[in-house]
Amino acid sequence: MSLEKLRKQIDALDKRIISLLGERAAITVSVAHQKIKTGKSIYAPERERQVLDKIKILNKGPLTNEGLEAIYREIMSSSLALEKPLRIAFMGPEASFSNLAALKRFGSQVQYAACESISDVFLEVERDACDYGVVPVENSIEGAVSYTLDMFMDSDLKICSQIILNVSHNLLAKCPKENIKRVYSNPNVLGQCRLWLQHNLPGVELIEVSSTTKAAQFASREKGSASISSVLAARKYDLHIIDRDIEDSPHNITRFFVIGKDIAGRTGNDKTSIMFSVKDKIGALHDILLPFKKYAINLSKIESRPSKKKAWEYYFYVDLIGHCQDGKVKKAIALLENKCRFMKVLGSYPLGE
Repeated sequence: MSLEKLRKQIDALDKRIISLLGERAAITVSVAHQKIKTGKSIYAPERERQVLDKIKILNKGPLTNEGLEAIYREIMSSSLALEKPLRIAFMGPEASFSNLAALKRFGSQVQYAACESISDVFLEVERDACDYGVVPVENSIEGAVSYTLDMFMDSDLKICSQIILNVSHNLLAKCPKENIKRVYSNPNVLGQCRLWLQHNLPGVELIEVSSTTKAAQFASREKGSASISSVLAARKYDLHIIDRDIEDSPHNITRFFVIGKDIAGRTGNDKTSIMFSVKDKIGALHDILLPFKKYAINLSKIESRPSKKKAWEYYFYVDLIGHCQDGKVKKAIALLENKCRFMKVLGSYPLGE
């Protein structure tokens, strides 16, 4: 078949796709009206997960599941913008990994607010300046983000979704590699790329700054400077990608939470996060684990943190498999409350990723 005929087929398909997207958008507006009437949240992580899982089942190729999900992410982002102009807070500045995580979950059609700290993200959502916030909670190399866990002690916000981001570090500059005299980046990032830097840029000055975005700003202004930053930062600050994926460990993953005022509905494949402090007695920690064993509930994470209210007093953060409305989980939590000085459910959310 000739190129001209193939292009005519594509044009005809585009016409059908646009028509169907218009129909979908009109139904989305009707859905929004129903949500407003019943007081439901506009963003529904459980429905989002169902849609993304369904398109993977329906996909017969040649598009990859990842490519199709990226397309649907923007379709859903446009739908959210039609339903309500959502505003999402993230720990900024722009082009940071938190910004990338927020874009991965909400797409490009909603509004974003860059915040200077994790506490500012919580504050923006608590005072209704933003609908949701995105905060880092755990890195596969560095471990838990303690400050995020601490914020849940005094906040009434809930975890309604999680985002898993594969973190890729890239060397960015305006000059050739052999002309680089100094490299800027966040201290954690420099640590994650230390072996690569020693082997590929020996003797180059390493300068710590507050964020990978700030590093890209320096690299864009200073002759002979480079940064270790994201691909998004390269586009934003007009930098060349000198080398990609320079992290020493190929399995560098950061987990983020989406925080809001509502807990997500059940999907049948969920995780719940809780926080509690135990009574000061022998075997207290053993006792609080028994309800989970009794109801055969898998704990995927347990982390201790100092309470900061009394010396040598701790609270525990736990991730468990299941939704807080599941029968077994409800029974286990009810038993747990009787054994704890303090206990709160932080949220339930789709496992999905």
